[in-house]
Amino acid sequence: MSRKEFEAAAETAAAALGPTRTKDLAGLLARGRGAEYALSVLQTPAASEAVAALYQAAERERVPRPEAAAYLRGYVAAWARHRNEVEVRTVWSGPPTPGVPVRSTARVLVEVVREARTELLAMTYAARPYAPLTEALAEAVARGVETHVVVETREGAAGLLQGPEPADAFAAVPGVRLWHWAREARGHHRARQHAKLAVADRRLLLLGSANLTEAGVRRNLEAGVLVRGGTAPQRAAEHIRELQRCGVLRMLGP
Repeated sequence: MSRKEFEAAAETAAAALGPTRTKDLAGLLARGRGAEYALSVLQTPAASEAVAALYQAAERERVPRPEAAAYLRGYVAAWARHRNEVEVRTVWSGPPTPGVPVRSTARVLVEVVREARTELLAMTYAARPYAPLTEALAEAVARGVETHVVVETREGAAGLLQGPEPADAFAAVPGVRLWHWAREARGHHRARQHAKLAVADRRLLLLGSANLTEAGVRRNLEAGVLVRGGTAPQRAAEHIRELQRCGVLRMLGP
């Protein structure tokens, strides 16, 4: 029997929780635990809505909890089976070389954003409006992707960043949630938010030296890697989410 609402909710919850927490949730379901108890045990605020939706869908479509647990364990088994199937490619900004095929940072960055279906996390030091990226981000928000971007601030950079605030580069996409590394959480006055990456659905990771600027993704000579599959995208996303949960990363704006 097809249970489309439950199946969709299970996929969303599993993507938000990751393999370890999904396995934990399956165990709670197998023991007949309810949504409120599960949320208190899992302690994963970023996935709370997805977990609650899973319980609601299971109830509406009359999916027994042991069956829901078995369904989630199927996701965990699939992750375990494919965790060693990793594809890693280099990406470059700047001038191409004759006879050596390379993938451009600009194109790959937009592809990562467009592949996201549930969650997109990005980090950058500097940022300037770049039309292809702005368009891709707007499309992602419109299709319901939870989109978070961590930026440095002029205050955090202590005079090393000139011009507008990096966060201003995303003003044209109101649905993007902007974060920064709180000064009081840095531990040293010279510490900077210098990470540059993008993670789509915890399965695709772009990591490199390029900032989210046209210069970074097109004109400068920059290098990076695109990782598809394996644990690296998952761990990167989990680390960012944990930094948010602990208050090291804090939201910008109202």
